[in-house]
Amino acid sequence: MSNQGKVDCGRRRLVVATAAVGGVGAVAALVPFVSSLLPSERAKAAGAPVEVDIGKLESGQMITVEWRGKPVWIINRTQEMLDTLPKLADQMADPKSEKNQQPAYAQNETRSIKPELLVVVGICTHLGCSPSSKFKHGAEEGMSADWLGGFLCPCHGSTFDFAGRVFKAKPAPTNLEVPPHVYLTDTRILIGEDKKGA
Repeated sequence: MSNQGKVDCGRRRLVVATAAVGGVGAVAALVPFVSSLLPSERAKAAGAPVEVDIGKLESGQMITVEWRGKPVWIINRTQEMLDTLPKLADQMADPKSEKNQQPAYAQNETRSIKPELLVVVGICTHLGCSPSSKFKHGAEEGMSADWLGGFLCPCHGSTFDFAGRVFKAKPAPTNLEVPPHVYLTDTRILIGEDKKGA
């Protein structure tokens, strides 16, 4: 009787075990490769773009996201907030945003691509403190009676309007920084890049 009809169970187990170990090894080798395609926390901190959904950001509200380890404010300004900007121009240190604190497309009265939406780095340009929002008028926010709303840096008293422009005679030397950004859709912003697909 020949051995051709018999199955070598030991050899079969060895082949199955070798294939299983090889498959596990292939998956183990693939995981770091796939993970390397995603931006790491270090890459995000170094400046990887951040995509933000603003679909639920209501008029008059502000959200804060992190980009390059910095807080970035996105504010959906009301018409009343926008109406304060021309009234304050003569009180601003750089009313036309002539200093290089924003991309060229945001060098306008609202310092934004879309007038109602402000995207600005929430760090005071004096010593790097984080200003507080003071959106209400005057005494409601513990400010002077002529206060129309904006931001106050509690460390040294620098004040900024609803476009992130600094008031004259304050410690902060320049307006708040507007980071590069682009609208991917009406409800999604990419912070850290100027162009789609870049």
